[in-house]
Amino acid sequence: MAAKSPCIDLCAFDGKTGFCTGCYRTREEARGWKKMTDHRRHQILNERSRREAKLGREATRASEQD
Repeated sequence: MAAKSPCIDLCAFDGKTGFCTGCYRTREEARGWKKMTDHRRHQILNERSRREAKLGREATRASEQD
C-alpha cells in the first residue's frame, strides 16, 4: 500500500535534530517524498516515535539551559 505523507502543514524544522516539528521528517525527506520508494517512505514513518522522542529530549535540554 502506498505510504501517505505524514505532513500536517506545520513545517518548522528543529535546529538541533533537523526534524520537522510537525511530521518528524528532515527537509530532504520532505522534499524528496514523492520520488521515494514506498519501502523508504515506510522506513521513515516507522522511525516517527524515535524521532519524536529525540526531538522531545532536545527541547527539554534546551529549556533546562535557559
